[in-house]
Amino acid sequence: MRHPTTTAARAGTIDVGGDLTVNRLGFGAMRITGPGIWGEPPDRDEAKAVLRRAVDLGVNFIDTADSYGPAVSETLIAEALYPYPDDVVIATKGGLERTGPNVWPHNARPEHLKEACEGSLRRLRLDQIPLYQLHRPDPAVPYEDSVGALVELKAEGKVRHIGVSNVTEDQLRRAQALTPVASIQNRYNLGDRSSESLVDLCEQESLVFLPWAPMQDLDGNDVVRTIAARHDATPRQLILAWLLARSPAILPIPGTGSVTHVDTNIAATDLRLDAREVEQLTNA
Repeated sequence: MRHPTTTAARAGTIDVGGDLTVNRLGFGAMRITGPGIWGEPPDRDEAKAVLRRAVDLGVNFIDTADSYGPAVSETLIAEALYPYPDDVVIATKGGLERTGPNVWPHNARPEHLKEACEGSLRRLRLDQIPLYQLHRPDPAVPYEDSVGALVELKAEGKVRHIGVSNVTEDQLRRAQALTPVASIQNRYNLGDRSSESLVDLCEQESLVFLPWAPMQDLDGNDVVRTIAARHDATPRQLILAWLLARSPAILPIPGTGSVTHVDTNIAATDLRLDAREVEQLTNA
């Protein structure tokens, strides 16, 4: 199932923070970096072509982080897309450091978050980050102190909306006691449903839910294989269609380092699952 003329607009739209309307299929820019999400990609031109292709196909929400590379993903986004189309919303994150491939030490100290945000602004060539997310709670730092740093950045006009990531409902409520929260980015896939209640909460409270690692553990799933074959789709396309059908609050952000895979991901917006198939996948 592949329709290169399909665009992300087929997924419908969603509002981020109540005032930024984007198509409901975004792009996660983690995998345009090197192996282990470390260093430069094997081919910088290909990485930039991936970003341009995604935007050409209607993607206008791009999610990244200062720790992807580190700094590599944000730099490539600006090199590929600046000056940005008026409707493009870039979300980035701070709160993790990098000391090597696949190594992600916490650092959500307020001073670090402020420095990280300044670095993201420079690399992305932005005066204000549309959505700035706290990447992960830091067990060595009171959560309110970390969120408070983002509140200060927002008051300074450097951040438009605040998001949280890798949180429990309790942590979300503690953040909301300090500031409006526009989004939650948590791990969510067929095998990890620990954020199920947060998906429903996002729908009830008009928050955006950004699922990360949605494609894990697909190969051995008979339900996925059976339904994908029925629709002449790949398992990856099927999961994107399931996420779109699971809740109107979900904004999938599939990532890739391949232009061809961008086309394939966008084509998933043509796939329509019936209620029984959605239920089967939800219960898989």
